[in-house]
Amino acid sequence: KDFPLQDLLDCRLEGIEVSDLLPFLERETGKVQLDVMNPSWFIFSDGFKRSGFGDVSKRVFDILAASLLLIIFLPIMVFVYLGIKISEGLKNPAFYSQRRVGLNGDVFVIRKFRSMSVDAEKDGKPQWATSNDSRVTKFGNFLRVTRCDELPQLFNVLAGDMSFVGPRPERPEFVSHLNEVIPYYRERHCVKPGITGWAQLCYPYGSSEKDAMEKLKFDMYYVK
Repeated sequence: KDFPLQDLLDCRLEGIEVSDLLPFLERETGKVQLDVMNPSWFIFSDGFKRSGFGDVSKRVFDILAASLLLIIFLPIMVFVYLGIKISEGLKNPAFYSQRRVGLNGDVFVIRKFRSMSVDAEKDGKPQWATSNDSRVTKFGNFLRVTRCDELPQLFNVLAGDMSFVGPRPERPEFVSHLNEVIPYYRERHCVKPGITGWAQLCYPYGSSEKDAMEKLKFDMYYVK
């Protein structure tokens, strides 16, 4: 059937809103539908606007909020540190560091309280973390449920590697693969990663390529 151009024009002249498919789906679902998206959407759509004032104001907010929360949660962080040492042994580390991909694809080191066993990746091969991961310790399960394991990332925010809100940073090994198999995945790195993001609020814990694609739909909505 021919495109109903005249009918749509008549509707528009009568004051009836006419929406394109992508903006309509975006508005109704709170995410970007990657399967019907094309490069022109990035170029001509509203959004993706950057300003010096916006970047500075967000950075100031991140610094003030991170500093305040570090003061408030310092007693909890001490409790978590002691809890890991007592439950896992004094010789075992309470923190763990991991390389993650941040703004513009730059790699930085993220820090968390350790919630998994020391030999979680003893074979040296990166593994997706799952919601019921057997590598998580008993005390680590408490940390994950309460999100206390994320608190050291406040130092990443102060250092400028992360923001409070943004796409969750992934490991370089995963990003390299996801860039190849998921369209527009590298575009999520045009903003700083965050401690939390729109995808974390709207989508359950993900541990696969399919989950990464679904989360990207929400990440791109936030980026836009």
